[in-house]
Amino acid sequence: MNEDELRKRLEVLRIEHRDLDAAIDALTGAGASDQLQIARLKKRKLKLKDQITLIEDYLIPDIIA
Repeated sequence: MNEDELRKRLEVLRIEHRDLDAAIDALTGAGASDQLQIARLKKRKLKLKDQITLIEDYLIPDIIA
């Protein structure tokens, strides 16, 4: 993947991460008793965060001070 493709992928992942966050909040706020569903959404959200971090680390190199 080139840098432009990675940036597009990063944006898609961020949107999905926000959507999952909203879904988790909605389920939790509604008093949903389906804890398994909430746990699955949280697990997916963590995986997305890991992918986002990997891409960000690749796109934004560390600068040694």
